[in-house]
Amino acid sequence: MLTTLFICLVAVAAAGYFFGQRKARGLAASQNTRLHSLPGYHGAYVAFWVGLPSLVLVLFWLLFQDAVVEGLVISAIPAEITQGMSGNRIDLLISEIKSVAAGRIFVEPQPYVLEAAAHYNILNNTAEKAMLVVVLALAILGLGYARRNLSVDFRARQKVGLTMDGLMILCSVIAIVTTLGIIASLLFEAIRFFEKVPVGEFFFGLSWEPQIAIRADQVAGTGAFGAVPVFTGTLLIAAIAMAVAIPIGLFSAIYLTEYAGDRFRSVIKPVLEMLAGVPTVVYGFFAVLTVAPALRQAGAAVGLDVAPNSALAAGAVMGIMIIPFISSLSDDAITAVPRAMRDGSYAMGATKAETIMRVLLPAALPGIVGGILLAVSRAIGETMIVVMAAGLIAKLTANPLDAVTTVTVQIVTLLIGDTEFDNPKTLAAFALGLVLFIATLLLNIVALRVVQKYRERYE
Repeated sequence: MLTTLFICLVAVAAAGYFFGQRKARGLAASQNTRLHSLPGYHGAYVAFWVGLPSLVLVLFWLLFQDAVVEGLVISAIPAEITQGMSGNRIDLLISEIKSVAAGRIFVEPQPYVLEAAAHYNILNNTAEKAMLVVVLALAILGLGYARRNLSVDFRARQKVGLTMDGLMILCSVIAIVTTLGIIASLLFEAIRFFEKVPVGEFFFGLSWEPQIAIRADQVAGTGAFGAVPVFTGTLLIAAIAMAVAIPIGLFSAIYLTEYAGDRFRSVIKPVLEMLAGVPTVVYGFFAVLTVAPALRQAGAAVGLDVAPNSALAAGAVMGIMIIPFISSLSDDAITAVPRAMRDGSYAMGATKAETIMRVLLPAALPGIVGGILLAVSRAIGETMIVVMAAGLIAKLTANPLDAVTTVTVQIVTLLIGDTEFDNPKTLAAFALGLVLFIATLLLNIVALRVVQKYRERYE
């Protein structure tokens, strides 16, 4: 139904744009004068009046439709059944009714659940049809109202400009509010976690075993939430990734800017930057199926014991993934160095290698460092590669051949399953997420400040 509705809205908006242009041209021809704004602005004005109020109505309708329908369905159930039910029990009943209404029946439901499911489908279909009729009626009314306002002196360009400004401000506000909501949710749940687990144990404890018995008769650990092994595993994999990415990325940038010809550069640079567009799950498969077995075979050949999921495999593949970050930003930084500095170095008799080492790299160092810091934050926050190629057991080690775990792996692991949401095991994921968010935020701030100083120096 929503697809049909949006197609209809797009069609009506396109018709409004066409009719608005046509009327504007007709007014200019009939009065033998020039329009204040181009016909395209008149058409855009009508299209905005068709689309924007209708989209706002759709959003509010969808926001309240489920609550209204669920309330009507619950009120139709006999009072003796729902009397005395807690809020959680009513939520479970609503979920059961929705499952039956969708045809997902695993056990024979109660008769009143079948009746409520049928009632739910009827109300849902009625609400969707009513939404289609009301929204299209509003779109047609908007078309007629906007078209009637058109005239030769109508300032359509200013109206469209104000509308676009409002839309951009709205998008900015949504982005800011979303970011604040993410921060607030992480902070709130992390505070709940630290009410159950001491802060000192989390940040300085050396044992990470977040297994807590849910029931009294369940066999499980008492729970240990020392996150130091998780943090060290994250830093170890990030260090391996940077050890791979920094030399390759920096040397490739130097070659492409100072040694490669224009034709070769125009081909190789886009190919190199394509690495950034490869899905991370592909890198994960590559690490698990190719790199990890190759490392085990190489280790066995020289008598080393390499874990199936080693930090070296995950870090090496992650380093390949972030090469374009360092290469592209270093390329831009080296290219931005004024030509006069190169010419002055050559005039003093320096070779190309000496010019690169003693002039270009020191001058471009702020930009290079900024790119490296951005790549570090990308490596620390990577999820898919380390989930597939790193280990699950927290181990405090600096050996790259061992299996280690990372913050992102633990976040994914802790949120999988049917553990209660107020359990410390689940809340630990939010504490780890908050630490990861703060770490990447600080790295990004430092990188942006370094890049900003670099730009101010040469612009």
